[in-house]
Amino acid sequence: LEDSAGGPGPVVVWSAVSSIAWSVLLLPVTAAVFVLLSRFSLFHPIQWISECTSLLTASSSIFSLVVLCGVVLITGLFNLEFYTLVPSIPCSRMALLGTVLHPRQCVHSLVYCTMGMLVMWCASVTIGGRYSTLGIPCRQSESGEVVTCLNEYHLFLLLAGAFMGYSHSFLGVVQNMYYVSFQPIQQYKYPRFKGCLPMVVKCSVIQSLYSARNFAALYLFFGYAPKTWISSTLHLQIDSSLQPLDSLTGLLEFSLLYHLTISGTFLYFTWYLTVLLFRIYVTEAYSFPVQSTFTEDAEQCLPKVLAETNTLVMKFFALQDLALLSQHSLSRRLEVFSLSQPGGHPHNWNAISRECLSLLSELTQRLVAHQDAVASNGRVKSQSDIAETPRLGVPLRTPGSVFKSSVGGVHSALTAPFTPDVDSPFSSPAIRRLVGQQEPLSPWFGTVQSPHIMRRGPKLWSASTGETARLKLTFTLRLSHLVAASFSEDQFGVVQTTLPNILSCLVVLLEAVDRHFKLPHASSKPVRAVCRMGDSTYKTLRFALRAALKTAIYKITTTFGEHLNAVNISTEHRKRLQQFLEFKE
Repeated sequence: LEDSAGGPGPVVVWSAVSSIAWSVLLLPVTAAVFVLLSRFSLFHPIQWISECTSLLTASSSIFSLVVLCGVVLITGLFNLEFYTLVPSIPCSRMALLGTVLHPRQCVHSLVYCTMGMLVMWCASVTIGGRYSTLGIPCRQSESGEVVTCLNEYHLFLLLAGAFMGYSHSFLGVVQNMYYVSFQPIQQYKYPRFKGCLPMVVKCSVIQSLYSARNFAALYLFFGYAPKTWISSTLHLQIDSSLQPLDSLTGLLEFSLLYHLTISGTFLYFTWYLTVLLFRIYVTEAYSFPVQSTFTEDAEQCLPKVLAETNTLVMKFFALQDLALLSQHSLSRRLEVFSLSQPGGHPHNWNAISRECLSLLSELTQRLVAHQDAVASNGRVKSQSDIAETPRLGVPLRTPGSVFKSSVGGVHSALTAPFTPDVDSPFSSPAIRRLVGQQEPLSPWFGTVQSPHIMRRGPKLWSASTGETARLKLTFTLRLSHLVAASFSEDQFGVVQTTLPNILSCLVVLLEAVDRHFKLPHASSKPVRAVCRMGDSTYKTLRFALRAALKTAIYKITTTFGEHLNAVNISTEHRKRLQQFLEFKE
């Protein structure tokens, strides 16, 4: 995780270690709550409390707690290995199937199935009674001899744990559970944890109920197969005097369903809590120096990181620091507006504003290209047209390339398999068209595309722009805060030199966004999920971008007021800004 600029690489690792440590420290508390709920007795409260107290201090509970600590440790390591800053949106069902069947994802699912069985084994030992062991003594009806029979209740919980483990692994892909987003509003760790804890409990309960229902239906039809295989492999008899669980009467037992739901809630809560703590610690603010006295430390300064780094996590850390700087640090803002000595050049402001304008211009070009494709009924521009289109010096990056090393050029472990790769056989030709030259004989070269084929391509706000959409959104707000602050804090007038370009870029982008919302289905919001641990804010980025653009322009116009009439911009842009000055937008 260490990058060429240094700093946040080790910070990410130590943040992950801190989140794992807190998950382990909170594990006895969640285990104690699970013990209280699993042994709950409404009519015998004193006996209930005494049994729970003795169980918490028993050697079996301590051993189970050690096993659970190992599960939490592995979960935290998987969070560190699989987390991504790029939401993975499959362009088709085949792409989703390819992601699920990816060898790395198969290993992930296998490990989570094993961990689910371990957690359920600990839960069955904690519940005790008929759930405690896999083999129980029973008496044969014919000879009366005492033999060891298969305990189907224990097997039922173990298989349920494997099923829930695979469900968690599968939903991690579908719901982008490993997608880590930097929050626009910074909070301290404890208030954020306290605010998200009810959501984690709610999601754990709901997901446990769904998994219990699905597994019960699955066990009803196919439960005989694993039961027969386990009994024959371990040479365990099947007690015919007991009601089998692969029947309606066996499954519709309240005590069984209650313990299954409680155990599943404990399992999901343990994993979700680890994910939540990982997100909180990894997205903690990291401070970069604005400028450095020594040349060897210049690579770690904020303008340099924003402008030249090829690692997306570095850019997010720098952006987060820029957000704090633009609103809450007068001394650091003065460093941004300062001039270099000797020479008297605004290097800090030029680097920051250049990166902001570059990202916003890139988004404008993508919006215009998407609108042209829709207006031409899916006709792709020829290579000559593309060559004539003015482009910025910033290379067009795809989600599969944002984590590539600047030296080796290999894929980082942070993206696979959740980041779509343009070289993958499951990637859409539309993605390949964005990143490279097309073969002249290719059917995707200069031809009219069928509407069905166009629908299979990546959406504008998904795979093709996912890696920088949030960057562009928050860069817009931070840039406006800096421009507004320069009205009273910029002593050398460094912002005035780029103010016309900034205003023109914001107005052009706003016009492109307004035209985009006039396209079919562009203004329809996605269906809101009941409860999910995956971050789905990327689905509404287009709405947030339009609001952020108007907020940014209002921030600048209300600060500068009539002074904007002296800024050298085009007549059309001046008319649009006048609407903001008159609060008509």
